[in-house]
Amino acid sequence: MLKPTYIIPDLPPPVDLETVPILKALAAANRALAELKGRAATIPNQGILIDTLALQEAKASSEIENIVTTQDELFQADLFPEGPQSGAAKEVALYRDAIKLGFGRLLDMDGLITNGTLVDMFRLLKGRSDGFRATPGTALRHEATHDMVYVPPQDQREIVDQMSALEKFVNNDAACDLDPLIKMALIHHQFESIHPFPDGNGRIGRILNVLYLTRTGLLDIPILYLSRYITRTKGDYYHHLQAVRDDNAWEDWVLYMLTAVTETAKTTLDLVEAIRLQMSETKHRLRDELPKIYSQDLLNNLFRHPYTRIDFLVHDLGITRQTASKYLDTLAEYKIVEKHQSGRSNYYINVPLVALFMDGTG
Repeated sequence: MLKPTYIIPDLPPPVDLETVPILKALAAANRALAELKGRAATIPNQGILIDTLALQEAKASSEIENIVTTQDELFQADLFPEGPQSGAAKEVALYRDAIKLGFGRLLDMDGLITNGTLVDMFRLLKGRSDGFRATPGTALRHEATHDMVYVPPQDQREIVDQMSALEKFVNNDAACDLDPLIKMALIHHQFESIHPFPDGNGRIGRILNVLYLTRTGLLDIPILYLSRYITRTKGDYYHHLQAVRDDNAWEDWVLYMLTAVTETAKTTLDLVEAIRLQMSETKHRLRDELPKIYSQDLLNNLFRHPYTRIDFLVHDLGITRQTASKYLDTLAEYKIVEKHQSGRSNYYINVPLVALFMDGTG
């Protein structure tokens, strides 16, 4: 049987995690997060941010695992889930659904993040009925050279014990007096080192990050996603993960994660502010040019569903299909949305909103 080359420590590890560089980076990360939290609260319907940003995170996180889809394909899959779509688009949509499942459980369970929730997210993401790894043989290899890099715990009992200890650390706020952002970095490294699932560990670990930030109150809703930063610095991410195992380089790992939080909070803040401004501009246009069809529910629909359709308006506004069709065609006539056709169905794109995501994620 393969043996781990890294002895997974109890958390927190016995090293200084409040060095001057860490405390300086921590202050910057907390400032950026606080500004993002405050600005996000100005969006009238928080579901708009949860839905749109979760889908963008799903796209970026899946790209780290070489699951690549386009923005158009992604929105089309969300628009017509019953129609043909690529395997990549389906996987990205499932990842988004796993984020929402985790957030829902967090709310239902008074802020607890349990192993049961992680297992259910894994099952949803991978379409499987099992949970933690039960069969030995898992080893992590270098993506380019295929050299063996790390062997995680192999015995199922050890995996369960390690995950039980991690669950306690996540949910016991009195376990240590470290700042929650430092704890998040420790939790993420520990989860990835345990590598508890047969597949999808990277994606579940990245969801765990934002759930933990929401649990601790650093965010009200799960809108800070580190995957785009990790994608851009993929080599550094894996280097720092392994350097902890090889050289006990915890300080560098924590600094990497704090920088990821700061940079991601700033870019997310810019995106949230751009969405807020677009909503305000569209609201004024609707009120001035189309007062007969204007409603806050209609505005929310156009921003919660960058690609929308008649069925979405019927559901969100409680109107007939005929009225919904008339509304959307009128919006297209006034160039507030752009009308497209797929087979026999029409759909309508909020082009300026989609352009924000194109600029942000490619």
